[in-house]
Amino acid sequence: MLWLWPLLGYLAGSVPTGYLLVQALKGVDIRTVGSGNTGATNVGRVAGKFWAVFVAVFDMAKGGLVVLAAVCSGVSSPWVLAATGIAGVIGHNYPVWLRFEGGKGVATTFGVLFFLDPLATLIGGAAWFILLKGTRTVSLSSMVSLSVVLLSFWVLGAPLPYIYAAAFLLALSVWRHRENIRRLMDGTERRTGSDRDKGPSNG
Repeated sequence: MLWLWPLLGYLAGSVPTGYLLVQALKGVDIRTVGSGNTGATNVGRVAGKFWAVFVAVFDMAKGGLVVLAAVCSGVSSPWVLAATGIAGVIGHNYPVWLRFEGGKGVATTFGVLFFLDPLATLIGGAAWFILLKGTRTVSLSSMVSLSVVLLSFWVLGAPLPYIYAAAFLLALSVWRHRENIRRLMDGTERRTGSDRDKGPSNG
């Protein structure tokens, strides 16, 4: 029955927080505005910073808390816990409720990785904050900070399944940011607080 945990992870991750919130507040389908993603960054464009933070925190929790619930239920297999976390991020990125059109999964990824290894993830979170302050580019900060988390997992001796999970989630994030990478290479990627803040970007 251990396979139920990844299924629960996917279903929890699939809860379209940003979509539901913007629909309730503004009566707008968030997939039709900004970057078209349902994540916190795009929510911020439509509903403001407060709601962007709310969605980010909720998205972190919905991925990580299922991992915590599995642990509290007696699941000790690192493979099952890693699979549960990965399924949560996949659910956020490809939610069954929205025809598999979701966000880019950065907040959910951080939530999952935090419950797998809090210290390594906090190191990555600090890197994200520093990078965002220095570059004002959410997409770049997200991808680099997830690389820092992966390195921290390895340096701190995390179980091998957790390292594999961090590597997979980093690769998934890079794939989901492929348009951002193209704009970074072209020098046209949006920076926070700039006049281009309403254009396509990370969330």
